[in-house]
Amino acid sequence: MTNRPDVHIEIDGRPATGLDPAVVPLLQGAYGHFTAMQVRDGRTRGLALHLERLDRATRELFGTGLDGDRVRTLVRHALDRGGRSDAGVRVYVYGAAAEGGAPTVVVTVREARTMPPRPRSMMPVPFLRPVPHVKHAGGVGQPYYGRAAALAGFDDALLTGPGGEIAEGHVANVALWNGTSLVWPEAPALRGVTMALLERLLPSVHREVLLADLGSYPAAVLMNSQGIAPVHRIGTTELAVDEELIRRLTEAYAAVPWDGI
Repeated sequence: MTNRPDVHIEIDGRPATGLDPAVVPLLQGAYGHFTAMQVRDGRTRGLALHLERLDRATRELFGTGLDGDRVRTLVRHALDRGGRSDAGVRVYVYGAAAEGGAPTVVVTVREARTMPPRPRSMMPVPFLRPVPHVKHAGGVGQPYYGRAAALAGFDDALLTGPGGEIAEGHVANVALWNGTSLVWPEAPALRGVTMALLERLLPSVHREVLLADLGSYPAAVLMNSQGIAPVHRIGTTELAVDEELIRRLTEAYAAVPWDGI
């Protein structure tokens, strides 16, 4: 794969040259897992959480750990060779290339991104991610429902269970606001790094949240590594955009230290 102008890819520290770019989505869809981070000046928020996520999932999927120092070295190398100190970085982990070897680590480096702060609309869809605690690379459900939401005129899909239990966005965590605390849905979902950072900084509770209960919540937000945005509509339910809540979340997130990779 010859690296496209907008993305630099390395496999175990070696540039992925000589392959067609069409291989990228196939590689990203294989049996494996990943973490996504935004890097600024060679630093990222919640680095320890990213490394812990990678190690834990590697042990679960492949029966071996993943050394954090190895990951940091590979990311630094890819940032340097990719010519970016500000970037969107993904670290993918797959099985060992040879019997008894270390897991294969793929690092992609592309343009840095920030979530637009505009209010979002979300379309509830009847889907929960399999093995939801792992940020896995495969599966058609998330992109399928994300596309379906876009075609229906929504910004994002909201994944829900068979009883209308709210779980997460198709590429982000969702939290409701009850006026005093962030309410994190208890349905099976990925515990995102941005979520993990914010729930330490603002009053938070975890409980079941049903689509039928949305009218009792004055506001909602979604978040991922790119940032935070208000949610103004879920299905046909309109939600207020709480500017004070967004200010508090934004200030709290901005105060999170950036860790050197």
